[in-house]
Amino acid sequence: MTYGALGLVEVLGSSNAVVVVDQMLKTSDVSFRTWNTKCGGHVTVFLSGDVAAVTAAVESVKENPPCEIVAAAVISNPSGETARLVG
Repeated sequence: MTYGALGLVEVLGSSNAVVVVDQMLKTSDVSFRTWNTKCGGHVTVFLSGDVAAVTAAVESVKENPPCEIVAAAVISNPSGETARLVG
């Protein structure tokens, strides 16, 4: 599968992840892909879409965070190997 861009946002807790996903989906035309829960309660949310939409979604939670954002990134034109991480 190919993606124009992948967005990743890491938060603490599943409830916070749901709130972040909701805000990003309301911000721009992006698609939720999956999330990954790590030891210690950290959750990384993955979304996809075109570069502008993913950037806008990630920036929306960085600029107006509904909770503490641990880390956030946008990967434009991710490699096939990176895309397989998301599925």
